[in-house]
Amino acid sequence: MVTTHNLGFPRIGGNRELKFALESLWQGKTHAANLQATAEQLRARHWAYQKSCDYRPVGDFSLYDHVLDTSFLLGNIPERAGSGDTLQQYFRVARGRAHNTDDCGCTRAGEMTKWFDTNYHYIVPEFDAQTQFALNPERLLGELSEARQQGGKVKPVLLGPVTYLWLGKARDGSNKLDLLESLLEIYSQLLQRLEDAGVEWVQLDEPILATDLSPEWKQALERSCHRFKTQKINLLLSTYFGALEDNLQLACTLPVAGLHIDAINNPKEVTRVVDWLPAHKVLSLGVIDGRNIWKTDLNAALEWLQPLADKRGDGLWLAPSCSLLHVPVDLTNESALDPEIKSWLSFAVQKLEELAVLAKALNHGCESVAQALEDNKAAILGRRSSTRVHNASVQAAMGQINAEFGQRRSPFPTRAALQRQALNLPEFPTTTIGSFPQTDEIRSLRRRYKLGELQQMEYERLIKQEIERAVSVQEELGLDVLVHGEAERNDMVEYFGEQLQGYAFSEKGWVQSYGSRCVKPPILYGDISRPSGMTLQWIQYAQSLTQKPLKGMLTGPVTMLNWSFVRDDQKRSRTALQLALAIREEVQQLEAAGIQIIQIDEAALREGLPLRRTEWQGYLDWAVEAYRISANGVSDSTQIHTHMCYSEFNDIIAAVAQMDADVITIESSRSDMELLNAFEKFSYPNDIGPGVYDIHSPNIPTVEQIVENMRRAAQRIPAERLWVNPDCGLKTRKWDEVLSALSNMVSAARALRDVSEPAETNTLMANG
Repeated sequence: MVTTHNLGFPRIGGNRELKFALESLWQGKTHAANLQATAEQLRARHWAYQKSCDYRPVGDFSLYDHVLDTSFLLGNIPERAGSGDTLQQYFRVARGRAHNTDDCGCTRAGEMTKWFDTNYHYIVPEFDAQTQFALNPERLLGELSEARQQGGKVKPVLLGPVTYLWLGKARDGSNKLDLLESLLEIYSQLLQRLEDAGVEWVQLDEPILATDLSPEWKQALERSCHRFKTQKINLLLSTYFGALEDNLQLACTLPVAGLHIDAINNPKEVTRVVDWLPAHKVLSLGVIDGRNIWKTDLNAALEWLQPLADKRGDGLWLAPSCSLLHVPVDLTNESALDPEIKSWLSFAVQKLEELAVLAKALNHGCESVAQALEDNKAAILGRRSSTRVHNASVQAAMGQINAEFGQRRSPFPTRAALQRQALNLPEFPTTTIGSFPQTDEIRSLRRRYKLGELQQMEYERLIKQEIERAVSVQEELGLDVLVHGEAERNDMVEYFGEQLQGYAFSEKGWVQSYGSRCVKPPILYGDISRPSGMTLQWIQYAQSLTQKPLKGMLTGPVTMLNWSFVRDDQKRSRTALQLALAIREEVQQLEAAGIQIIQIDEAALREGLPLRRTEWQGYLDWAVEAYRISANGVSDSTQIHTHMCYSEFNDIIAAVAQMDADVITIESSRSDMELLNAFEKFSYPNDIGPGVYDIHSPNIPTVEQIVENMRRAAQRIPAERLWVNPDCGLKTRKWDEVLSALSNMVSAARALRDVSEPAETNTLMANG
């Protein structure tokens, strides 16, 4: 009999209950007990959703981030988290401030970066040579007890010790692997506690097996599993997000009771794993896509699964490819989605239903689920044959792309001289990344307009009032390059997708990005075209309010791609080029209207990088090409900006330079300016704005802190090519926080300009 299980479930709730409970606590409106009650209710509901699984996960739920949870589980808590109860310490590390409104909020939040190649952000573990671990299992054991009260079998989920070390950073330059032995001792204690609690199986996630590993890290995995083999508890070693490749033999021979592999991302390896994995071990196959929302072709899946089921018998387990954290909760919540498109989709709850159908077909015969298989077949065929997917005019436009589409007319030095003359900006020009606070009033305004409660003229009048406020505030603060504030935008991807053909949108298809931050990825189902202008009326109005240059704000094609649920019936590179052509049209329209600076954000460029280095160049070639096609149909005097945030792009800095944006703004403050290390060995040719303060923390940066960050930047980049800006958009912050932080930022820039001669400025910046 085939066994089913799940690797993890979305945490936020179908109506974002966790988000609102967290933010209510942080705002001082409720107490920690209210948050914990909401969390308990969500866990109970989510386990109920998973009742069809033979094993349900425990420990996959988190109040903020599962990697941060692991740090607290292991007692690896930075000293700056201070004293107080554990939850206060937890939020100090997560966001720089505890939930207690009396807290000073003066600590640095933990560095945040992307979880492998997803849009989920984790809090980076911190190590040094003196790091010591101490087991704190109470939260996990408490949730185990909760789950058992609902009945059924449960399976605790642990982030594996080697992946945990691999994800972290040693702040003092020490070797992280020197900590492995002491870390394994804590994991052994934890496994013993779980064994004593009657746990049969533990899911040990080691997703680094899908990455390039040095011999030292491979040996670390061997040491880890050999250390645990003396314990009676069964370990299911889980990998996902990619192929095992040269790690396949290692994964199959490690002394664990079972192995989970991602059969969606590495279907060709299934046969090899079956051959290599000993018959007495459980083989778990991730056969339902845990990262995209298209229905599984169940009939096709059964064709290749049936022989495996016959061969492996009880040793075959089925699951989604990875945790369902990366997809929305429940498709039944969608009442307004186009019925045809809805019939093609599957969210977390539906994916578990698909899993149950596959298991029942294998265990009891296809006739036992005949109607479900027939309905699935109709949906799959309906999508393939739909006339809504393909657009002949888009295909024709794709055929017109040539090398000139991706080239500026002149090299950067020539462009920079023309832009300096046209814009007349001071040294260390100040700007923001684009968005200003999205207040409850702004959200209500958009919601009322969408519901038809506001007529278009009234809606536009009120949005223009918000734009006036944003421009006025920036003028008063003394910023050099302004933005319109993006009051009309719900999300940097969804807003544009709503105005492009080929996209569909959910009402409650929320996915966690980090902490309480949720996004609702658009559904890119067909060929992309731009019927009309998307931003001009708002940008042009904002520019009419000021004599200072104002940036036109756009989202780049690769970010549009990576932050959408993307069609899987053609190569992603081709879809990216379709998006690039649409954005290119918008860029040219803005330039024709007199907008001198246009920012095309590629926040997710690094995110799409394959896990294997051998595949990097292919991705970077088409990703950079897509960006350049979108950006380069303009004159030399038009200044093109781009923005990247919360990504480790040091190792792709050459490709970033090939994008040839006149100005790039990057996140650097949350990583303590570490990302600037990329510029020590690589001479970046264009202008750059290192983010001088962390917008994801409510803490206000001081003038001195910002000057110090710019001084450190000038040690790597010539001062005359530096801009001063926050590290990301300001939509999640409150106005009082924004005003204080930007005021200090402008003051810092003015302090830097007080040195009259550029040569003296460079000396000051280099020497502090």
